[in-house]
Amino acid sequence: MDISAYIDSLAARGRYHFTTREVGRALELSPVAARAAVRRQRQKSRVAMPYRGFFVVVPPEYRSLGCLPADQFVPQLMEHLGLAYYVGLLSAAALHGAAHHAPMVFQVVVATNRLAIRCGKVRVQFTARRNVMDVPTEQRNTPRGVLRLSTPAATAFDLVGYPHAAGGFSNIATILSELQEKVDVREFLEEANRAPLPWAQRLGYVLDRVGAESLAVPLLAQVAPRIRDYVPLRARKPARRGQRDARWRVIVNERIEVDL
Repeated sequence: MDISAYIDSLAARGRYHFTTREVGRALELSPVAARAAVRRQRQKSRVAMPYRGFFVVVPPEYRSLGCLPADQFVPQLMEHLGLAYYVGLLSAAALHGAAHHAPMVFQVVVATNRLAIRCGKVRVQFTARRNVMDVPTEQRNTPRGVLRLSTPAATAFDLVGYPHAAGGFSNIATILSELQEKVDVREFLEEANRAPLPWAQRLGYVLDRVGAESLAVPLLAQVAPRIRDYVPLRARKPARRGQRDARWRVIVNERIEVDL
């Protein structure tokens, strides 16, 4: 069997990823020879390398993309790296049907910071959250396997927790105006207990702005006894500039315009 036949045999079994070590074992090649064989297939655009030593088979329909779509290799890559993960933020919102615009990158949440991945025209961006294992997720089937993504409730909190990765609060408000219908109130309040209190304050303020009373009212009832200090809406902007919202104790230092 040569490298081309090996790739065909993987695809025939529904497996679209492999490593250099697996190629070497299957074809009885040295590491140098295995890398050379895979490199020739990359030059023919038959395979792509989203991560060093980890390759994906690129079917003809994705040759113009130069890679498999991210949702079709991220679960396998995370398993290869031994990393807990979930698809979050704008990508999770899109999968829940609440993205006003298609995300330009595929966003994955892991425990520690990692560099972004580029594979052809596909880009995977990582966001670090230490308690990644505690965040509630659900499974979504893809043509190549099963994807883990944050629930609508967890996604709502992540959006306000990482606004720099979510396009700012105007974009977050637009997404929440659509996502609110998918959020289970019980799960939402449970997540409020796990998330940092400032996230709940910011989220409550934005929910008020988009008229999501079904979520804002029970959230305020749950977190109001714990709120002591004012927090800036956008943590990375000057905190003292802006009006103060007494209901959520939020310093409104970023203007919100909802694009409905």
